[in-house]
Amino acid sequence: MNFYANFITVAMSNFQMNEISIKTADFEKDFADIEKIRTSVFIEEQNVPLELEWDNDDFDSTHILVYCEGKAVATARLLKDGHIGRMAVLKEFRNRHIGESMLKYLIGIANKQSINKIELSAQEHAVEFYKKYGFSVISDVYMDAGIPHYDMKYLA
Repeated sequence: MNFYANFITVAMSNFQMNEISIKTADFEKDFADIEKIRTSVFIEEQNVPLELEWDNDDFDSTHILVYCEGKAVATARLLKDGHIGRMAVLKEFRNRHIGESMLKYLIGIANKQSINKIELSAQEHAVEFYKKYGFSVISDVYMDAGIPHYDMKYLA
């Protein structure tokens, strides 16, 4: 075995992909987990005011929770009109393809609910991420909670 093949074998044996599970959540029953994640990501990390984080759409939306290592680590919601929002992954669990899995799961839910128009409001830093999964920018930049955003539409 040459040096490069040996290096790749060792590197791959040291890489462990953590298994995740995703479930459709009950907003009221699972509120503690949803609140913990959204508070950590939006309110603490991004300084979104508390009064802007929670709204009446929470009660009518389909929420999801992602579990990794036995812990709730990510959440998002799908509104009845097809808007995906409040996608949040705890900092220590980012860069593990959890966002990709969440997005695919939410698109699947939208398809099952016969929602034909899927849109979202992407923070500027996340636009390229969403483009990889079939979303296109459909607006100019605007500010929401002090953060630059773009409206995006699913075209796949």
